[in-house]
Amino acid sequence: MKALLVEDERPLGLAVTRVLTDAGFQVSWTTDGSRGYDAALNEEYDVMVLDVLLPHKNGWDICRDLREAKRTVPILMLTALDELSDKVRGLQIGADDYLPKPFEVPELVARVQALVRRDKVNRSLITRIDDLEIDRSKRTVTRAGKEVRLTRREYDLLEALASNEGRVLSRQTIQERVWTDDESFSNTVDVFIGTLRKKIDTGFEKKLIHTVHGFGYVLRAGGE
Repeated sequence: MKALLVEDERPLGLAVTRVLTDAGFQVSWTTDGSRGYDAALNEEYDVMVLDVLLPHKNGWDICRDLREAKRTVPILMLTALDELSDKVRGLQIGADDYLPKPFEVPELVARVQALVRRDKVNRSLITRIDDLEIDRSKRTVTRAGKEVRLTRREYDLLEALASNEGRVLSRQTIQERVWTDDESFSNTVDVFIGTLRKKIDTGFEKKLIHTVHGFGYVLRAGGE
């Protein structure tokens, strides 16, 4: 597991690095806010421990800018700012947890581990195919970061295709999986594939929903 620590107090940074390393994390530590932001933006981490009062770029701006850039790394804010308004502000701009200084080391480790566990559960409910993202817990869909509004049936159809990424599903298989309780006509699947294509692929050079003539349909990132 990889942790990014952004903390400019050297004694505290050394202590947090040590305890997280002992807990099984590979820790990258920087004392500079701008460098911390760049690291979180361009590299993959399982968790980020973020101070607020930092040189060059403060923790508020780092957290807000990462969320605006669609970076979902779990963020624990670790700061001496312990007023309720500070905690609320941190959570509202995208932090996942907020731990005021001074703190007990076992609590810090427990909170970091909890964030990692929660993130793994959330990630298991999200399917990503190229720039398409399906969140099964919320039944929401985005492409290139923009929400795609689907009807219940369109969503069920997309989920059936996505759960079999790269595998061709016949019309009969799709009917059995998506229209289990309703009568469907011979062209029902074709009609819904057409409407789903318009919502998912229109305006994008790379098409994700493909017809395999004589067999059925497939969702994949490659070409026809």
